[in-house]
Amino acid sequence: MNGQVRSILHTRLFWILSLLIVSIISLTIGVKDFNLFGIFTNSQEDINLAIVSRIPRLISILVTGSSLSIAGLIMQTITGNKFVSPSTAGTMEWSRFGVMLAILFFGGQASILKMFIAFVTSLAGTIVFMQLLQKMRFKNAMVVPLVGMMLGNVISAITSFFAYRFDIIQNMSSWLQGNFSLVIKGRYELLYLGIPFLFIAYFYANKFTIAGMGESFSKNLGLNHRSVVSLGLVIVAVITSTVVVTVGSISFVGIIIPNIVTMFMGDNLKNSLPVTAIVGALFLLVCDMIGRLILFPYEVSISVIVSVLGSILFLLLLFRRKSKWNRG
Repeated sequence: MNGQVRSILHTRLFWILSLLIVSIISLTIGVKDFNLFGIFTNSQEDINLAIVSRIPRLISILVTGSSLSIAGLIMQTITGNKFVSPSTAGTMEWSRFGVMLAILFFGGQASILKMFIAFVTSLAGTIVFMQLLQKMRFKNAMVVPLVGMMLGNVISAITSFFAYRFDIIQNMSSWLQGNFSLVIKGRYELLYLGIPFLFIAYFYANKFTIAGMGESFSKNLGLNHRSVVSLGLVIVAVITSTVVVTVGSISFVGIIIPNIVTMFMGDNLKNSLPVTAIVGALFLLVCDMIGRLILFPYEVSISVIVSVLGSILFLLLLFRRKSKWNRG
């Protein structure tokens, strides 16, 4: 047992150091000249650039990457399906639908109102998906996320229809695609609302693991299955709505990172959750750096980079799982 704990600690330390190194490198990348040592030599220009732009962007990327990864891990655990995530269960599409309603009925109100309405719609949409999941006779690992994506596409089509109908498609465009280029001081702090829910997810990790084993199994262990699942859905909805309202929709992170981490660390949520958060933040940070460097000094949207790399990794995961099924 001590050897296993030591191995887990070494794994976490490795990923933390990797994230720290990449974060420092990320701070130095940008169109405007920036000297990292200028912060320590009291260079006012470097300090202002770091406070206003570089550090807010870094923090928003780290929080977004870790949040989406944990949201995906929770959904995969409570549904018992490795291909379920906020992007394959329609949660993000429901969040965008909520943003559309907020713009349509409340115009230029504060982002917190948009986030609240997006939270309500994303939670309602995720509950609808869970109800469909319970009624499905054949819960194939591939059929379940396909149903979620079909539901998400229907909601996305409805959102686009009303956006065109009421001429708010330009207002909606910033929530259709994830982008960190506009993140500056004062425009990302809403992401902090999701951080307490990450700690709640960690404290309830063992209960989520038990809930993922089925309702009857949970009841035999004295666990209120419905309450635990509902808490998981609330955490996912809060995380998804804060991310969509702040930086837009980013796919694949919530499905790929949890799968990669659990391949090496197992399905115990308590052990894998911290590493999932770190690896998710690191993956999104690397994608952001690629987007800033590939056409420098221009910037490619991070959602494009994530979609390209994510689709490749997703196909590799599919082929790997298919080969395991064939061997089984």
